[in-house]
Amino acid sequence: MGKVHGSLARAGKVKNQTPKVEPTEKPKKVTGRAMKRAKYIRRFVNVTLQPGGKRRMNPPPTAA
Repeated sequence: MGKVHGSLARAGKVKNQTPKVEPTEKPKKVTGRAMKRAKYIRRFVNVTLQPGGKRRMNPPPTAA
């Protein structure tokens, strides 16, 4: 058996200290065909072209 990093007496310390937050109610996510449609609209219909005519998937935020 391998060695244990740290004492097992402190296991779960941070999780137990963290205050409990109740999950908020959110609208349901679209799935299946509707998700494919939303992706298509986001990527190809509402295009914002970068200089040089490129459309980047994860562009850095531009300083305005």
